[in-house]
Amino acid sequence: METEAYRPIDLHVHSSRSDGTLSPSELVERAEKKGLAAFALTDHDTVDGLDEAMEGAARPALRHTPSGDAAPLEVVPGIELSTEYQGADIHIVGLYIDHKDTAFRRQLQKFVDSREERNRKMCELLRRAGVSLTYEELRNACPDSVITRAHYARLMLEKGYVKSRQEAFDRYIGDRAPCFVPREKITPAQAVELILQAGGAPVLAHPILYHMSDARLETLVKSLKESGLMGIEAIYSTYSPADERQIRSLAAKYDLLLSGGSDFHGANKPDIDMGSGLGNLYVPGELLTNIKRALNRRP
Repeated sequence: METEAYRPIDLHVHSSRSDGTLSPSELVERAEKKGLAAFALTDHDTVDGLDEAMEGAARPALRHTPSGDAAPLEVVPGIELSTEYQGADIHIVGLYIDHKDTAFRRQLQKFVDSREERNRKMCELLRRAGVSLTYEELRNACPDSVITRAHYARLMLEKGYVKSRQEAFDRYIGDRAPCFVPREKITPAQAVELILQAGGAPVLAHPILYHMSDARLETLVKSLKESGLMGIEAIYSTYSPADERQIRSLAAKYDLLLSGGSDFHGANKPDIDMGSGLGNLYVPGELLTNIKRALNRRP
């Protein structure tokens, strides 16, 4: 009989409430079809999709493992917070957050307000560059989403201003492009504290993607551990075996829990599938068990 320890999980998934293309309910259906034991919905700076996903997973459904046994699906309430560290964009995932906590939601609203101000400025820069795209258009096209640059690129492609989403980033909205406007961000340490205050487990997301030197990455990990970091993403869709070994070594050195996920975004990252990444991703259920135990031991 298949056990939860051997059924895969995915602790890094995005819905259409941020920059994914599947709704929270559709993610539940996909996770069931993939035979996942659990997935964490970790939308960018928002928890708006969590209730829909958790309610969807709680409904009666035909959930079976390949061996035919009944298999409930767990939706882990999560979030991915965008932060800035020495000029670099660093993401901190929070797992098992209390997404209804008043203070936590108040801080998230500040993120929403900051994003709105930044988006209006970017739309004005695009207008001056000859791209007629208003903030109201973005909102109408994505009424239930946190607006990200992925939404800009999609709308610019639909309106014929670019021939690909990548061109939108290269010519207009990439980090060094003329119409990019950075928004105010908290530090990684502040994100760790915010997640801890919401009862969650803070995890450093996809550290290999930051392209830091080994020494600089270790300095970041060491400082975040001192701030309360509990985990690090050691299994990830685009990691090489050497990448995974490096992060596992850092986790062992600083006594961090292991986490892992696909970073699934639906059609916005078409090569990456939920639960299996580029095809060979496997995140064992025991990692989630370890995270739960650590949270239960926390005072």
